[in-house]
Amino acid sequence: MNRGKVGIIGAGFVGASTAYTLAMLGIAREIVLYDIIADVAIGKAIDIGQATNFSSKSTVVNYAIEPKNMVGCDIVVVTAGVPRKDGMSRSDLLMINAKIVKEITNNINRYSPEAIIICVSNPLDVMTYLMHHISGLGRDRVIGMAGALDGARMAHYIAQKSSVNSSKVDAMVLGEHGDNMTPYIKGSSISGIPISQFIGASDIEDIIEDTQKGGATIVQHLGTSAYYAPARAISAMVEAILDDSKMIISSSVVLDGEYGYKDTTLGVPVILGKNGVEEIIELDLDSDTKAKLDKSVSSIQENIEILKSNGIFG
Repeated sequence: MNRGKVGIIGAGFVGASTAYTLAMLGIAREIVLYDIIADVAIGKAIDIGQATNFSSKSTVVNYAIEPKNMVGCDIVVVTAGVPRKDGMSRSDLLMINAKIVKEITNNINRYSPEAIIICVSNPLDVMTYLMHHISGLGRDRVIGMAGALDGARMAHYIAQKSSVNSSKVDAMVLGEHGDNMTPYIKGSSISGIPISQFIGASDIEDIIEDTQKGGATIVQHLGTSAYYAPARAISAMVEAILDDSKMIISSSVVLDGEYGYKDTTLGVPVILGKNGVEEIIELDLDSDTKAKLDKSVSSIQENIEILKSNGIFG
C-alpha cells in the first residue's frame, strides 16, 4: 500500500472523525488537519496523534496553522462549510459555502497541486462541480463523497431486514446526494445474491425510504448531522485511491455524456484507483430509474445556475 499524505480541511465532527479513522486503520502515512479555528485543528491533531500509540501502523498526525502549511498532499478531503440556519434561504447557503469552497480550492491548487480532491462539503454535488471548475483539474481528480455513505446506510437497512452480516451486503445508491437520491435495488446484493431473494417488496420499499431519510433521521436524534459513517465512507475512498484497489464505489463526478448528461455532477458507480476516478461505469438503466436520475440532475443544475447567476465562477 502507498500510505500517502492526506490533508483534511475542516476539523469539525466529520473531518476529525475521518482523521481518527484513517489513523486507527493505518491507511495514511501522514495526516494534516486544518481548520479556520486553528486551536481546534491543533487540539484534535494532538489528541488523535496520541491515540496512534495503540495502532498497528504508525501514522503521523500534524496540524496546519495556515493553508500554506498543507503542502505536498496526495489527497485532500474537504469537509468545510456551514449548515443551514433558520431564516437562511437555499441561495444564501449556496453562496456562503461556495465562497468557502472556492477559496479552499485555490489554496489546494497553490500548495498541493498534485492532490486528488474528495469533496464532502454540502450541497455535495454542486460543490464538487464548483471545485472541478475552479481547480481546472481533470474530472478524474475531483470526486464527491456520495454513494459511499448512502450505500453504507442502505446496506445497514438491508442487513436489518434480512438478518445478515452487514459486511456481506453490497448496496448501490445513484443520483443526487440528497432528497433525490436513488437506492438502486438491481445493483444491490447479499454475497452476490439479489436482495429480492431475501427481502419482500414491502420491506424493500421501507429500505428505500429509510435510506433516503438516513441523514435526516440522525439529525432528528442528535440535533446535528452524522459523522462516524461519513468518516468511514471517506476513509474507504482514500484507501481505494492510495492502495490502487480499483474498488467500485458510487461517487459524485462530473459527467461528459455518460448517462446522457453533460456539464453536471451526479452520483454514479466509478472505479477508484491511484489516479482517482479510473473509469465511470455506465449501467443499463430502466426508464423509471433514468427518470429519477433526470430529477436529480434538474435539482443539481438548478443550484449550479444559482451560483452562475451570482458570478461565483468568475
